[in-house]
Order: sequence, then structure tokens, then C-alpha cells
Amino acid sequence: MNDIPARMFYAGRRWRVTDTPTRIRESIWTAPLQDHRGLYGWRFQATDERGASFVFDVYRSEHDWHVHRTYS
Repeated sequence: MNDIPARMFYAGRRWRVTDTPTRIRESIWTAPLQDHRGLYGWRFQATDERGASFVFDVYRSEHDWHVHRTYS
């Protein structure tokens, strides 16, 4: 399954990934590791239709993807 992010919908806006996503593992998450066995995610820059860009950390839960943190 190809889960490399290319676009997303977040905070009521559409975002397009505008750099090469980096896979991230348990080391960046703030909850205890036993709660995150096998947890992984991505860090990438994305740009909305107005040209605003942010870096996003997203992770995969059992059913969906979630934004963990954003950086401006």
C-alpha cells in the first residue's frame, strides 16, 4: 500500500504536499511508547490554495490519519 502523503484536507482547507515527506517513528510522539507500538507517520511541508505553507506531523491511527503538530 502506498501511503506517502500527496494532499490532505485540514482545518477547512485543501493542502498539497510541496516537499519530499519524511517517515517518522515513535521517537517524536509525546505519549508513552507502550501506547504507540507500531505507530508511524510523516513530516512534510504542505501549501494551501492561498499559498500559506506549514510543516505537518501526521500519524496513522487504526482507522484514519491525524495531524499531531504543525509548524509555521
